[in-house]
Amino acid sequence: MNADSDSLRRRSRFAALPLTLFLFSLLFVAPLAFAREGAETAMATENVSALDLYKQGGAFMHILLVCSIGTIAVAVYCFVQISRNKMAPKTLVDRVNSSMAERDVSTAYSVCESSSCSYGRVLAGALLKVNFDRDLANKASMMDAAAESIDEEEHRQMVWVNYLNIFATLAPMIGLLGTVWGMIEAFDKLATTSGDPKELAGGIKIAMVTTAGGLMVGIPAMFFYFFFRDKLQGVMTTVQKHASFAIDILSGEIRLQVAATGNEAPVNEETE
Repeated sequence: MNADSDSLRRRSRFAALPLTLFLFSLLFVAPLAFAREGAETAMATENVSALDLYKQGGAFMHILLVCSIGTIAVAVYCFVQISRNKMAPKTLVDRVNSSMAERDVSTAYSVCESSSCSYGRVLAGALLKVNFDRDLANKASMMDAAAESIDEEEHRQMVWVNYLNIFATLAPMIGLLGTVWGMIEAFDKLATTSGDPKELAGGIKIAMVTTAGGLMVGIPAMFFYFFFRDKLQGVMTTVQKHASFAIDILSGEIRLQVAATGNEAPVNEETE
């Protein structure tokens, strides 16, 4: 049954990958295509490309380009790092559970200490509190240490996720600043020239390019921020469950009849 569920989870992850790529292209590529099409419709006598619009936006577009690159880089990093296989690999969980069933704390600690995943760091901190002379191998202290380590791990990953929130907030504000700056220049030009309304309209239109650029960066960044924030919470919940399960095995509250085989399907027995 567990093998079927693992296979189902793997198929679900692979099935979600095309959807993620589709949303990524929809949020990044489609706005650029619509912006270009709108520009060509509004300026039928000119062949305006996305590069032309970028140049018309002025220096503020360079800042938005940096924000766009940063958003893509952080989103790729989060996609690779924030996953159950990366933060709580099944092979490590099985090895730790087997050692816990045999009460081989030193082996379990060395395995966790040598790993670089969140589950290993969380359980390594909890194993430092093991004391077989106390009730349930000092389970209360181990759970407290694990909770503290889980908070640290979640904060460690949220630092990167919060960068997406920064880009989502900063990019539209930079675009709006560029628009206001461009409108100020357009009105100054209107005040010192003949006052042709067409010149004012052209200046305002160019100034609005930065607002569009800021939104095209900010909207995908906001989407990925909420996506990876919720995904991180789910992964950390899984890490917490695995850590609690391992501590329960060590304390004797859960007995694994097949722990030595590394089978993840436990047979729970109530301790007397």
